[in-house]
This record gives sequence, C-alpha cells and structure tokens, in this order.
Amino acid sequence: MYTGKVRARVVGLLIENDEVLLLKHDGMGLGGFLWSPPGGGIDFGEEATATLKKEFLEETHLEVEVGSFLFINEHIDERHHAIELFFQVTRISGEPKLGMDPESKHQILSEIAFLSMDQLRQMGEPFVHSMFSRITRLEDMLKLRGYYKFAL
Repeated sequence: MYTGKVRARVVGLLIENDEVLLLKHDGMGLGGFLWSPPGGGIDFGEEATATLKKEFLEETHLEVEVGSFLFINEHIDERHHAIELFFQVTRISGEPKLGMDPESKHQILSEIAFLSMDQLRQMGEPFVHSMFSRITRLEDMLKLRGYYKFAL
C-alpha cells in the first residue's frame, strides 16, 4: 500500500515499569512480523500530535498525552520510505487492548504487549523495530535526539 511513496509517520514511546508498549505487525519486517511502537501516517492537514493521539486510541484503546519530541528515524528499503517522528507519550486513561490499524485493508496487528529490553533481545533484531539495536536500556530511547537511519 505504501510502496513507492514517502510516508510521514508519528510514533509514540510509552514506557511503564521498565517496559515499552509495542504492537506485533504481521507480514512486516525481515522475520515475517515486527514488534513496533504504536503510531501511523499523518494525513494532509492533520497535526502530528493529533495523529499520534488518534493512532494510539485506534490501535491500543489508550488515551495518551503527547510529550517531548525525541528524534527522527528515516527508514528506506526496497519497498518503503518512511520518515518517523518519535515522541514520548504518557497514559492518561484506559487499559491496553489490541485495536486495529484502519490504514490497512487487512488487519496486520495481532498482539499488544508491554515488553522489557530482555524480552526484545531474546526475540532478535529481525523481529523488533530497528531502533532497539542501538540501545541497551529502554530509558536510552528517551535520550535519543536528532536524525537517525536505523538499519534492519
């Protein structure tokens, strides 16, 4: 669906109790699925923070407050080109429950979970967002600033 287009996305990092909230995306990544933080594409005329709040509600059933802008990741592979704007978010209300990705024709979200850094390492790099290969602790994500090109 996004092949051959540059896509601007917002991504929210929700860390609680030394675990980060992630969604399992089937059919993505090098391993056939990819655990990645909630987020989605920005529509024309929609502010990035409004998009992030909307995406969190749709995908996780959580209402969040958007905090600090952290960093940009540019992802380019043979099919996709995404500019990802990462923000820190805080839960306002709700309990995590798997929602849906309305941008996809077929439901690609299959699980939702708070995962620790140890759990992410056990899964291995092909199965988690590429930014996790650059950090040793989850708190390190909140210290990243600037432009990155995390490679898979």
